[in-house]
Amino acid sequence: MKPAPFAYARARSVEEAVALLAEKPDAKVLAGGQSLIATLNMRLSAPALLVDINGIDGRDGIVHKGGMVEIGALARHVQAERSEVIASFAPLLASAMPHIGHPAIRNRGTIGGSIAFADPAAELPACLLALGGEIEAQGPEGKRTIKADDFFRGLFETALGAQDVLTAVRVPAAAQDTRTGFAELTRRHGDYAIIGLAASAKADGMGLKDVRLAYFGVGATPVRARQAEAALSGEASEKRIDAAIAALELDPPDDVQATGAAKKHLAGVLLRGVVRQLMEPAR
Repeated sequence: MKPAPFAYARARSVEEAVALLAEKPDAKVLAGGQSLIATLNMRLSAPALLVDINGIDGRDGIVHKGGMVEIGALARHVQAERSEVIASFAPLLASAMPHIGHPAIRNRGTIGGSIAFADPAAELPACLLALGGEIEAQGPEGKRTIKADDFFRGLFETALGAQDVLTAVRVPAAAQDTRTGFAELTRRHGDYAIIGLAASAKADGMGLKDVRLAYFGVGATPVRARQAEAALSGEASEKRIDAAIAALELDPPDDVQATGAAKKHLAGVLLRGVVRQLMEPAR
């Protein structure tokens, strides 16, 4: 299929992109295009204007500063996958990157695009939520920072306004006591997950504290399992893991991949394995 007709503009700065988005009420930002182009071709999206931000310089860096890992919106998945900064200071992202699509997708797709598109079955939104990260956006009123807990609002819906451009994402840099875990179940490697789980915690003696569990593929947004998080806080044991699984408050709907009941069962299976990852010493 072919997309509906649209106008095209190439922005040279974030300010120019914001101004271009204001020209038409149904304009869209084009970054990597790995999701947008597919929806255009299937006519699930029919914007009047595409604002291409690939010509904006300085928005693809990955740096460790101020206790945070900052990833520019235009950083490609492959850059994050190969980044020493990500490997050293954002191990959860390092674990998730090889599961995103296939090499061709990762060569072109952007970190900012994945977060802004907010597919509920995608890995990166859940990782950002599990890490307690934040999103930097710029719009007509200037720059603002949005916490990941406040960013994902509904199916493909975020806190970004129609004229906002996502410019960077930030996650806390891993410390010696940081623990992370990641797992997903797919029919084939590179497919969207039937269900997945991204997790982070702090080591606390023989147990865990500050546990954050973010499931994906279970609802309209990535979902934190807060009751299970609370159940896992304390000295680790099989009894505590069983209690966390019993406390899972997920209510996934049926979809083309699996029934809601199957997903709820698989959520417990993933949790048991991910908690064991959380208990492993930092490398």
